[in-house]
Amino acid sequence: MLTPGDIRHNALLHCPPAACPYFAVSMQSTGKTLRQALISAQSESRLTIGVYESAKIMNDDPDSVSFCILATDEEYECDIALQIHFTLIQAFCFDNDINIVRVNDMQRLADIIGDKSGDVEDAHCVLITNPAEGSWEDPALEKLHLFCEESRRMNEWVPEVTFPER
Repeated sequence: MLTPGDIRHNALLHCPPAACPYFAVSMQSTGKTLRQALISAQSESRLTIGVYESAKIMNDDPDSVSFCILATDEEYECDIALQIHFTLIQAFCFDNDINIVRVNDMQRLADIIGDKSGDVEDAHCVLITNPAEGSWEDPALEKLHLFCEESRRMNEWVPEVTFPER
């Protein structure tokens, strides 16, 4: 007799991520979880915003980085310099076991992390650093790590996350 876990596992094995209904539901809830993790990290001053600022943190103290978010939108899809930066950041994240996701709504990301000036150019890369030693682990961050692990099992190395509607 098949269990729901067997059905889910079988569906994931034979279904491309974008076409898989389970994965679509998971991606939607992952957007909510990412939003929660960003808000929590921001309230604890654990966000680094900007490509160059993020590269500096990753170079100086890669063990302090827990999660990386790369963001772009239609306006920047053809920006070759930005894509090169993304490739280098992705390689660095893979080499240092840092989970990474992409989002395609920079304005929504800027709204979540509190950039009220409308200047979203600096939000192409956002890092979440580890919680302070001795503090509670962030449950949203733990869910994101599990999502990334599951995505890698399906050969989705940099999964795309969609934020929930406002």
